[in-house]
Amino acid sequence: MTSITIPGGLLVAIEGIDGAGKSTLAKGLTERLRAHGVAVSVSKEPTNGPWGTKLRQSAESGRLSPEEEVEYLLADRREHVEQFIRPALQRGEVVILDRYFPSMVAYQGAAGLPVDDLSKANDFAPRPHLMILLDVEPATGLDRIRARGDRPNHFESEDNLARCRQIFLVMSERSKWVIDASKSEADVLEDSYARVVREFAQNVGDLSLENIQKVQSLLVGHLA
Repeated sequence: MTSITIPGGLLVAIEGIDGAGKSTLAKGLTERLRAHGVAVSVSKEPTNGPWGTKLRQSAESGRLSPEEEVEYLLADRREHVEQFIRPALQRGEVVILDRYFPSMVAYQGAAGLPVDDLSKANDFAPRPHLMILLDVEPATGLDRIRARGDRPNHFESEDNLARCRQIFLVMSERSKWVIDASKSEADVLEDSYARVVREFAQNVGDLSLENIQKVQSLLVGHLA
């Protein structure tokens, strides 16, 4: 059975501080869209590539300077864009990312690097059609991290997360959509799915006859 695709694809970036629920939402959106026959590719940043692996290791040890983190993040993102993101968009898929370049702007900005310079350094990266910002209080995010059995790393202090949150909130990315992530997991998924569907409907273009019924099923109840 042929999956539904969109000319040029649809790029959805899920952002927010640690503990906001990004991975949970990425999984939920992917499963729900695929259940309706939509072609979806899902990934995360940092990736599991060599640069991303080094970054995750450093998050536990705190060995890298903010400048080194930026260097590694940009190298990781360039590989991600060329090897995964652009090919998936060219295939017409919905691409769902658990973190993207706005996270680098927020986290390295919170470490003291110029936010404008960080934004410009990512000009090579495709802009998301929709940036879902899961907004939550830092204390709530930390409680969730501990509740899942993880120990907060050196990025995950309440003060640092507060600085990151503020940068996210003032970020001028035109596709940004803010949702209250203190709501239940089910409510966040329902609201986010409805928003993704609206973006899908605006970008879907011409469809083959075999996909018309699938799209009607996807859109029902979400475009009122």
